[in-house]
Amino acid sequence: MKTSRKYIGRPIVFLCILIVALAFSHVKGISPKPTSYAPVVITEDFESVMARMKADKPDIMKRQMDLLNERYDLSNKPAKGITMSRGKAVQEGVRVKLPEGITWQQLVEMMPDEIHEKDLFPKGFLPLPHPNHREGGMVFPQFVIDEMNKQEGRDLTRFDLDFDLPDHFLPEFPAAIFLTTRPDLGDVSQGKVVTIDNYYELFNGILNPKQLEGLRLLVTPFPQQQFNQTEDRRSKKPSRGVTCFDCHSNGHTAAPTHLVGDIRPQEFRHRLDTPPLRGVNIQRLFGSQRALKSVEDFTEFEQRAAYFDGDHVIAAKKGVNTLERGSQVHFMAEFQEILDFPPAPKLDVFGKLDPEKATQNELRGQEVFFGKGRCSVCHIPPYYTDNLMYNLKTERFYKPQMINGRYASADGPIKTFPLRGIKESPPYMHDGRLLTLEDTVEFFNLVLRTKLTEKEKKDMVEFLRAL
Repeated sequence: MKTSRKYIGRPIVFLCILIVALAFSHVKGISPKPTSYAPVVITEDFESVMARMKADKPDIMKRQMDLLNERYDLSNKPAKGITMSRGKAVQEGVRVKLPEGITWQQLVEMMPDEIHEKDLFPKGFLPLPHPNHREGGMVFPQFVIDEMNKQEGRDLTRFDLDFDLPDHFLPEFPAAIFLTTRPDLGDVSQGKVVTIDNYYELFNGILNPKQLEGLRLLVTPFPQQQFNQTEDRRSKKPSRGVTCFDCHSNGHTAAPTHLVGDIRPQEFRHRLDTPPLRGVNIQRLFGSQRALKSVEDFTEFEQRAAYFDGDHVIAAKKGVNTLERGSQVHFMAEFQEILDFPPAPKLDVFGKLDPEKATQNELRGQEVFFGKGRCSVCHIPPYYTDNLMYNLKTERFYKPQMINGRYASADGPIKTFPLRGIKESPPYMHDGRLLTLEDTVEFFNLVLRTKLTEKEKKDMVEFLRAL
């Protein structure tokens, strides 16, 4: 009996020591040991979490919008006569704000070390943080939320934060859909957002049975980190989840944001601008940095890990959708691989401008693109990608710094995105830090030190719009 009491007492003593240690660490401000995992057991009840995060939301969104307004001109300035496939206006002009007293011409004449030392790198060229970088997760533009509510009664609203970029800087919605297998049909979207409610009526008779089943899976809601049935969700009500096409709307993109799932700790994770699925049949790398080697790998990775912020442990709790590689993943990939770029009537079969159709400005822009601008080193026709990855080493230009919870130090290698149809997929760069094509040209003119003239930059933008 004495022996039993001895061993029974040990756990109690240990528990007391643990409580004292935790209390001491709290009093002394000692941070808990960093961990790679999300908490599986939530000790705070859901109503308390929601109330606390709702109360914090105004300050979080004000901080993010203050950052955007400090960096960019966010006004609505559509380019005259330039639209996307279904008519949405394309925004024009350089929106990144320069440091006071500096011009673009002065900046490009400086060496990277000088820009770094004088802290003159434009803030709009720095990595862009998530609306709430410490929290992360999928965040959808309001027009996506409204449409999913309308069609399916599925609410993608987060109670803790909102999407940040204004709608006029985002792709058109609904996006046009072009198929490599049926170019004769043109845009097959019928002006609708494809969902589980209408995919069959829109595509039965156009797709083969495997493609149709793949599309069904792409528009089927499955649990995700912020949208699921558990108490550690970020939707008010338990959610059926999200679909692949909530982000890649109509096989294109609605530009929702997320954080990459392959980097820890949290402050080093990159904001992710959802890329288009158009033209994946010609791509050999998937994910802006992950270098996944096939669209099947990408599809499976998204469902198993990216949906759950890269944490396979928490995925088991929230209801991971484990796809069968030989059929379901294959069917989903087969549909994705017939999504085509929008038509570019000014391009010839080699992907270059037809002199009889292009304007003189566009032709001059093409000459800069393949010459002084050095763009074609990476962006090779006809699809304007080389399917490789490059490290631009932008950290040459700025000092490491914390920006709204995002530690800006280095981007690392980024894949070469195709430029076909580029005017239809703003914002630009892997994290959406560049709002217009003009911003993008200025960014690369500085980072690559090509020293283009104002006329050359304008001509380059006109050429990019023609792709």
